[in-house]
Amino acid sequence: MDRKNPPARLATTLLLAAVTLLPLCVPRAAHAQAATPSVLQDRADRFLNLVNASYQAVFTVEARALWDAATDVSPVHDAAAEAAGKARAAFNGNPAVITEAKALLERRSELAPLTVRQLERILLNAAEGPMTNPELVRARIEAETKQASTLNGFTFMLDGKPITPNEIDGKLESLTDLPQRLAVWEASKQTGPVLKPGLVRLQELRNGVARELGYHDYFALQVAGHDMTTAEMLKLNEDFLRELRPLYLQLHTWAKYELAKKYGQPVPKRIPAHWIPNRWSQEWNAMAASASLDAALKSHEPEWVVKTAEGFWSGLGMGPLPADFWKNSDLYPVPAGDARKKNTHASCWHVDLDQDIRSLMSVEANEQWFGTAHHELGHAYYDLNYARPEVPALLRTGASPSFHEGMATVGEMAARQTPYLQSLGLAAKGKQKDEIAPLLTLALANLPFMFWGSGVMTHWEADLYANELPPDQWNARWWKYVADYQGIEPPAARGEEYCDAATKTHITDAPAYYYSYTVATVLSYQLNDHIARRILKSDPRACNYAGNPQVGAFFQGMMRQGATREWRAVLRDATGEELSTRAMVEYFKPLMTWLEKQNRGRQIGWE
Repeated sequence: MDRKNPPARLATTLLLAAVTLLPLCVPRAAHAQAATPSVLQDRADRFLNLVNASYQAVFTVEARALWDAATDVSPVHDAAAEAAGKARAAFNGNPAVITEAKALLERRSELAPLTVRQLERILLNAAEGPMTNPELVRARIEAETKQASTLNGFTFMLDGKPITPNEIDGKLESLTDLPQRLAVWEASKQTGPVLKPGLVRLQELRNGVARELGYHDYFALQVAGHDMTTAEMLKLNEDFLRELRPLYLQLHTWAKYELAKKYGQPVPKRIPAHWIPNRWSQEWNAMAASASLDAALKSHEPEWVVKTAEGFWSGLGMGPLPADFWKNSDLYPVPAGDARKKNTHASCWHVDLDQDIRSLMSVEANEQWFGTAHHELGHAYYDLNYARPEVPALLRTGASPSFHEGMATVGEMAARQTPYLQSLGLAAKGKQKDEIAPLLTLALANLPFMFWGSGVMTHWEADLYANELPPDQWNARWWKYVADYQGIEPPAARGEEYCDAATKTHITDAPAYYYSYTVATVLSYQLNDHIARRILKSDPRACNYAGNPQVGAFFQGMMRQGATREWRAVLRDATGEELSTRAMVEYFKPLMTWLEKQNRGRQIGWE
């Protein structure tokens, strides 16, 4: 942070300038009735020119302050992030901005579609911090900043010694002693009780800001960013799970028999959570050790992993990342002994809605980070593609949050395809002898993730906000969903003194958002199916995008639009299909046949 020009001071200056100019570009509402359509469009254009410029400036200041707070946790950076957040909210939620956007939208049929999209985005942004109730907004920003600082600065402890999240993940993937695994799993839940009081406050404040602009609750506000209602989003996710359930039940049955054999235990109905090689049982691919890339990646440095991910995307005709990406990003773990603390969840940041792209990761040379690097740089290239004059700053985002995640996820999926790995020397060349191993690895990653994301996370957060679930029921509801959707159970009773939902970082820093990842997973299979069959003329399970400009053109055709069009229309135009699990189910048909043979004579599922 530049201390000579603090984010808070600059953001406040920009805010005051923008608000001062509003009367110059916004006619009195009474004039609207007499305006001709061309005059109305001109009025909207002048209003949007001001809002877009001011929005981009305030967004940039806040993003830089949040970056500092996430990469170097300290009271100074927390204070700067809080001040910048208040300035952003003061502009986005300015009553004059809200009033004018609403007035113009009353005559939306007389305005250009792109104009309407921007005006609707203004109201969505305003609902995150409506200054019609400045005290509420101030309290929400202060609470969010405090909660993020608590999360980012937390030190996990195991046997009286600090342990990093990466080390927790590594131990859950490698340890075979169940008491040791239990100790590590319990350590991973230490953040819950610490974060619960802040989440109790945020439940109230997040719902409060949403209701200021007429949304029923905060969950409804977030799904509105997908052009959907809460009921529609929940139904979409339930449809996913219904269609995928036969495959998941077969996979769950196979997995619990394998784990029982590994640990020398009786086969349970539901799998104990500490048996799974993941803190939340959301991905099980570490079970497929024979298909792991870890051994092949040991000879490479973490820098090679990130550069390879850049090469994947740039090789599609998108060019290299900006030079400042490598200067400004925070890509690797904090060195041992360094007192600096940073957020350990991988993310990509479009800091100025233009060319300032950054990524926050903790890359190590292993399979997990190999896929994650390809994923995060997919976000970066999406950002760069829509950062162009034809896309207003307000709409420089994905066609929907799920669309952004879907583009990144299909890149991660492509990075795990055998032909691509062979081209990098990470898999032996020649005809692939074992069709099942890579399918099993991918299924262990994606199928449990769907039931975790569409089931547990989505429904628990809907309960938290839409149904205002009381805090004394949070953990019980969490574990009910884990049992019902995932077929997983805790190692021992988990009372309300815990808050195991809050151990997932998204509950704090990306609330009511997680369904975006599961929609994106389904979308990624659909996009991969189209690319393989229509462009590469190859098997969707064994194709190689690398170096193919036609694949790049397909991606860019969607990416360059940003949020200027509704996401379902973008998908239909690109693939000729509505969103569905068809491609995902077909992808795993050979595995389904294999699992049914493996599970012959076994009781399927956990009921």
